[in-house]
Amino acid sequence: MDSVSFDVGSDGARYLPSTVRTSVKIVIAGPLGVGKTTFIGSLSEIPPLRTEETMTQAGQGVDDVLPGKATTTVAMDFGRITLNRRRVLYLFGTPGQPRFFPMWRHLTHGALGALALVDTRRLEASFDVLGHLEELGVPFAVAANAFPDAPVHPEEELREALDLLPGTPVMLCDARDRSSCAASLITLVDHLHTTAAAPEAPAS
Repeated sequence: MDSVSFDVGSDGARYLPSTVRTSVKIVIAGPLGVGKTTFIGSLSEIPPLRTEETMTQAGQGVDDVLPGKATTTVAMDFGRITLNRRRVLYLFGTPGQPRFFPMWRHLTHGALGALALVDTRRLEASFDVLGHLEELGVPFAVAANAFPDAPVHPEEELREALDLLPGTPVMLCDARDRSSCAASLITLVDHLHTTAAAPEAPAS
């Protein structure tokens, strides 16, 4: 895997250059209201595709209800970053409610990996998300979205609270800030590159 850099200063173009030959897919996962739509909107060089709908009473007792959260993603978010003249990165954001988990198998198909966003004010909301990524066999890194009133925990405390493997990257990220989002993706890609290059353990 080549090293990856993101041109966070470019607005990009609506249409792909004719020189593009390969694409890379990364999934942005997380529970309801964690900032996935904002994250993709901060990075995408094109107007992101959003499938947000107004939350109604029909979802009461089925979906989580968050104060001030009036809409929810019902299919996916989608954005694009042109990495260079020959390669493009596609970002797919998952819907956060557990009832949409069956869709994740399709959204994660062919993905290089996933960035799992978490909210330190309600870490328990992320347990099912991380478990589902593990069940699907999708390698991932974790980014704690920096909400203004969210507590900040040391990396090891956050890793222990989420029951993560020692090698899983954990970082702080501001989904509203383009450079911060890009740095999170670079950390994820570096992790995927390191994992892919590691020799397999001998069979017992």
